[in-house]
Amino acid sequence: MVVDDHQLFRKGVIGILQSDDESEVIGEAGNGKEAIAVVQKCIPEVLIMDLAMPIMNGMEATRKLREADLNTKILILTVNEEERSLFEAVKVGAQGYVIKTIDPDDLIRAVKGVAAGEAVMPSNLALRILSEMSKPKPHPMADEGVEPLTAREIEVLRELGTGASNRDIAKRLYISENTVRNHVRNILDKLHVSNRVEAATYAVREGLVYEDDNRD
Repeated sequence: MVVDDHQLFRKGVIGILQSDDESEVIGEAGNGKEAIAVVQKCIPEVLIMDLAMPIMNGMEATRKLREADLNTKILILTVNEEERSLFEAVKVGAQGYVIKTIDPDDLIRAVKGVAAGEAVMPSNLALRILSEMSKPKPHPMADEGVEPLTAREIEVLRELGTGASNRDIAKRLYISENTVRNHVRNILDKLHVSNRVEAATYAVREGLVYEDDNRD
């Protein structure tokens, strides 16, 4: 589903998605309030959302959709490149954030990544976002009896902290993508977190990854 108040741009994004044989657009909306109503009817797997919209902006709509606990992953698509907006979008529940200047093929890959449960964000900002998110928060796991991670799970968690996809992690650790998915699932269960962004934030907070850690 695509949400943007500029109809011409919205139709362009829909056209890009429909050019991919594995994608189907099942809904669209022109503002956040309208988006919530449409999402509740069609429950899209991925919702592509603009931030700056009339009536209700994308940030507020994302927050309300997360509170509704719908099984829809949200990818923010916006012209706003301010880091603070990116931080807030992730905090309120977005699984990804891309800029409107993105290449069409990269947009399709981003949508598929979010659908697969990956955290999608500009690579040059990923670690700064995670670091910023982890700074003001006290350690939430200290008294919750977190089950120890295995050595391999720590390696995977460290890769999550760099914003790496399952494919990248598999290549770097010389294991299959299916094995990576199993490790990620175990990590989320053990850390009592709900998604990869929270796990990555934990990795940064615990000092498993640093802002100058170059994984390229």
